[in-house]
This record gives sequence, C-alpha cells and structure tokens, in this order.
Amino acid sequence: MSKIDNPADFGKVAVLLGGRSAEREVSLMSGGAVLAGLRNRGVDAVAFDPAERELPELRGYDRAFIILHGRYGEDGTIQGALELMGIPYTGSGVLASALAMDKWRTKLVWQATGVPTPRYVLLEEGFDPVAVVAELGLPIFVKPASEGSSIGIAKVTRAEQLLDAWRAAAQYDSLVLAEQFVEGREVQFPVLGDRVLPSIRIETPCEFYDYQAKYFRDDTRYYCPGLEPEEEGRLRESVLRAFRVLGCRGWARVDLILDSQGKPYFLEMNTIPGMTSHSLVPMAAKAAGIEFDELVWQILETTL
Repeated sequence: MSKIDNPADFGKVAVLLGGRSAEREVSLMSGGAVLAGLRNRGVDAVAFDPAERELPELRGYDRAFIILHGRYGEDGTIQGALELMGIPYTGSGVLASALAMDKWRTKLVWQATGVPTPRYVLLEEGFDPVAVVAELGLPIFVKPASEGSSIGIAKVTRAEQLLDAWRAAAQYDSLVLAEQFVEGREVQFPVLGDRVLPSIRIETPCEFYDYQAKYFRDDTRYYCPGLEPEEEGRLRESVLRAFRVLGCRGWARVDLILDSQGKPYFLEMNTIPGMTSHSLVPMAAKAAGIEFDELVWQILETTL
C-alpha cells in the first residue's frame, strides 16, 4: 500500500541509469522501464546517465532512483556522492552497498552471523588447482568477487579447467572466488522494505543461470511463487536476516540454493536488482498484487 498519493511530493527525480560498469546495457533497459513506470504515475522523473553527465548536475534534483547495476552504482560509490550532496536515494547505503557487491566480504559477514553460505576458496596467482578441488569437490563455480549479472562466472567440472576460469574471472576483478557447488533448487527472494515478496524458482536449459539466461533467452522457466507456502514461510525470516545483517535497506533480491534436504545456502545479495522485462523483482511483486508502476512508486517512497 502506498504511503502518499501526490506525485508532486517526490519533487524532481533523477533516474540514474547506464553508468560505466560491465552491466551498462542491462542498466539502460532497467532504467528505461523504471522511468516509464514513474512517469505513468505522474512523477517528474528524468533519465540521468553518469557516464554522459557530470555528477554535480544532480544538485538540481530532489531525490534519486538508482538503477545503476554493477560497479560505480551498486558498490556504494554513487551512494557516497549522493550523501555528500544531501540527495535522498533509493536502496541501501554506502556500507551495505559496498559489502553486498563484494561476494567474499558478504560471505565473511554471513559466516560470522550464522547465515549459511557455500564453502569457498580465494584464488590467487599460483594457486594449486588440485588442492582447490580437494577442498571443494567438483563441480566448482569460479566468480569475480565484485561483478553482477553472472558476468565472468564459469562452472568448472575438471581441475584442469580452473586456471582458465580464474584468468577469465580475473579480467573483471582482482579478487576471484572458487565456490562449492550445491546441488538443488535455485530460488530468489525479493525484499521490499520490511516485506519478503513471493519466491521465484528458476529452471534454465543453460548450464547455469548465466547472463543470456537472465536477460535474453525465452526458454528460461520461472515459477512464482516457487515454493510451497509452508516452505516459503519457513525461509522468510532467514531471508530478512541475510538482508539485515549486511545493513541493507529499501529493496534488494536474495539469491540462494535449497539442497535436497531443503537447507538454504545463500549465494549473494543484489542491492539494485534488474527491472527489465525478464527481471524477477517485478515478477514477484506482480504475484503479490503489485503492478510495475506501483512497485517503482513504492521503491521511490523509501526515500521520503
């Protein structure tokens, strides 16, 4: 339920989209959808691409809807600039954004606070592939620590593939994780304010839920709600805990795997999830009775 009725209460809103990260293309798609949704509700919303305009130009705006995916938008950078200018913005603050963008440090916080997450090894130059396989087993996921949209991720099924996978991931980040593979159902839970939206279970013909499966393929299958009500209810508090211990606020999406026993393994926290036609937050919101225009309105309300 909306807190306000008058779009003029938001003032002039900058929809921050595009940016300079490897996820620029997706951000432009998400941002276009958010911009249209806000304008449909009468909000004075304007597209603002930090890759093409100087940040001091934001001083003419009353608040910002951040839909920049990846570096410089999801990692606390733009949040810090907006804090300095005194401009309210959607989503998590500087620290939570920086933490959640870093898969390694997210794991450290989750491990310290009892949130279950798959085991991992940090891959550094000169690592021993045989030792990594002995530690984690096979298959193994190799991931850049600070990229989203599955960019740079590879699924490794043989020890001799590890070095090439590390090299590919290291193009995006100096920190690279090798992560234990957990067999099970891939489930994602969006969070809106203090509310956990219905889960989405994903099935893809791809080897895993990669960049193409997320944004461009039409044969990825989504089930929403993705779980039986009892199981969903049981997980809701764990999802909120994973969200809160990182200091997140406003909205986000939690990605996890449920093993054959139903135990959750939390993979990552997305503090600025996609809002494209293939995206999961709008899908879950719709299942909860929240249409897209109302969803972006409610996210913007968190800045008031």
